Order: sequence, then C-alpha cells, then structure tokens
Amino acid sequence: MRLAALTAGAHRRPEQKAAHLRQAAAATLAVTGLALTGGATLHDAVTGPDGAEQAVPTPAALANAEALAERAEAASAAGRSAQRTAAASPAAAPSAPTASPTPDKPSPSPSPGKSAGTATPTSRPAAKAWVDPMPEGRTTSCFGRRWGKLHAGIDLAAASGTRVRAAGAGTVVTAGANYSGYGLSVLIDHGNGFYTHYAHLSRVSVEPGDRVTPGQTVGAEGSTGNSTGPHLHFEVHDGMWNQVDPAAWMAARGVDLGC
Repeated sequence: MRLAALTAGAHRRPEQKAAHLRQAAAATLAVTGLALTGGATLHDAVTGPDGAEQAVPTPAALANAEALAERAEAASAAGRSAQRTAAASPAAAPSAPTASPTPDKPSPSPSPGKSAGTATPTSRPAAKAWVDPMPEGRTTSCFGRRWGKLHAGIDLAAASGTRVRAAGAGTVVTAGANYSGYGLSVLIDHGNGFYTHYAHLSRVSVEPGDRVTPGQTVGAEGSTGNSTGPHLHFEVHDGMWNQVDPAAWMAARGVDLGC
C-alpha cells in the first residue's frame, strides 16, 4: 500500500514528490523503529523550492523499510493471534480440595445381659396343673363293678419299674405299706378334700409331708399287695376313702386316662 502511494506520487510535482517520500520514509522508519546497517545510504539530497537542500529516503531505504514494516505487521498479527488463543483457552480449574476422611463411628456396645447373635429364648409353655400319672401305661381296667365288687380305680400296665408321677401338686400324706391289699402306695392331699392314691408300687420315692409338683416322681410301678401282675392302681378320693371315677375327674382337668 505504501509503495503504491509512492508510485502514485511520482506524477506529482518534484517538491510534492519529495515531501511525500520524506513523509512515507519517516512514517515507515518510525513505525518499524529500526535503522539500516552495513553502511547503506538512508537518504538522497534534494533541493527544495526555497533552494535549501532536503533529505529524502533512497529507494533502498524505502524497500528495506517496507520489508521491516511487513515483518513488524506479521509479528503484530502473530501476537494478536496468541492473545486471542490465550483468551479463548479456559483457565485451569483449581483442583478440588481433597475431602478429609470421615472418622468411623464407634460401634454401639451390646446391651448388658445380651450377647451378640444370641436369639432371645422362646418362653416355655405354662406347666400343666394336672398330668397323666403314668403315660407309658396301657389302660387294662376302669372304675366300676368287677368280679362282684367295686373296682375303685383305674389300672395302667407297663414294664415293671416304670416311673409313677404325681397327678397334681399337693402334700404326701402316707408313703409305704399302710393299707391292706394295696401293697406299697402313696397318698397325696391336693386340698379342698381331694386325694390321689398310687398303689402296688415296687418302691416309693417320697416321704410323708413332702410337697410335690405335677409330674414329680413318687415311686415305681410294681406288683405288691393284691396284684396279678405289674401295674399302677390309681384312685381319686373326694373326701378320705370316698373313691370317685378317676377318668371323669381327670378328664374335667384335661387328662384322658382311656376309660
């Protein structure tokens, strides 16, 4: 552009041409801020209208100034491009601070009296108030008339020595050979005038005055007294020696004796 302007100025008057050249050279050299080296001549002497000698840039100086200007323009463009690239590039995101580890919570201590992993035991069913005196026994004779007289109890047969149990809670009245025909027997008072009697035992396991609970062993099955074989003769008394049907009395208390 500047060279084209210089060429166009060639058709002007000599003094205008000289002034234009001086301005172009000065502008070019001022923009570049550089000087020629190696002994190159920077200007020619031209006589002005007033007869005074003026310096104008030589063609070599102009060409050199143009080259310098182009390099400066290229450098400026490169600088602007670098600035745009830097502005477009996102700033490095600051690294997020590392979260401090959360301290582990202490494990809760087990409750006193309970061990970890131990299941709470299931409550046992309530104990029965009345039980079968010899559940292993087979019913061989019920309460009623037999051989012309009253059979006042129930006979339960099992192997000799089978355990005999108290039918309910009470107090032992007698234990041993105390009544004719019964052999070794145990009589228990259950209160309210009711008694149970266990006869023909091979041995007794309690003594008079003992407190017994339902199912507690009171003796062993045998064949003592008026007996034809090992069995338990079981009686219920509603009042002393007032025998009643043990099957009906025990059934009313939830125990089936098979009669």
